[in-house]
Amino acid sequence: MDDNFGSVATVLRWGRCVYTNIQKFIQFQLTVNVAALVINFVAVVSAGEVPLSAVQLLWVNLIMDTLGALALATEKPTKELMEKPPVGRTKPLITNVMWRNLLSQAAYQIAVLLTLQFKGEAIFNVGSKVNDTMIFNVFVLCQVFNEFNARKLEKKNVVMVEFLKKFADTERLNWWQWGVCVGFASVSWPIGWTVKWIPVPEKPFLSYLKWENSKAV
Repeated sequence: MDDNFGSVATVLRWGRCVYTNIQKFIQFQLTVNVAALVINFVAVVSAGEVPLSAVQLLWVNLIMDTLGALALATEKPTKELMEKPPVGRTKPLITNVMWRNLLSQAAYQIAVLLTLQFKGEAIFNVGSKVNDTMIFNVFVLCQVFNEFNARKLEKKNVVMVEFLKKFADTERLNWWQWGVCVGFASVSWPIGWTVKWIPVPEKPFLSYLKWENSKAV
């Protein structure tokens, strides 16, 4: 709106900020959905029951969509954004860095929740209802902790089980059970910090699949 050349840099910085914020939100949402899909699929195939009900998943999506959007999509631009190379029009929106981050977090959540699903009652000496509540609680808390990881793609850096038990089909947890849930969820932080040391190739992951398909043809 003016003839100041500095405005061009401001526009570029805000444009990169919006693009990066969208990537953060997509990474966060894909982690939630991949973990939930795999957990319920494996559980229903092997045991004939789902650990995360439709109402619980709806609640998670409503809360995480709202809080995730507010936390990840409203961050202001930083000077670091101008130090990165420009992104081409043909570059994938989901980068290798995002795949690395989301797959590592989803794999951890899947491993923990399936362990609770099949062995939780024996490990913690609780009933099936409490065990199901712990599964849901760990899943929610994992997303809360992972939201902090998602705020930076590369840089290392009380829920409804207590009050809506009838609506969500959950049970109250004691302090020890809450501590176990928070302990499992907090492991998301060291995992997020560790995987960011793992280098990723510049070539997009999905391009390898396209290359294999072209060879088969």
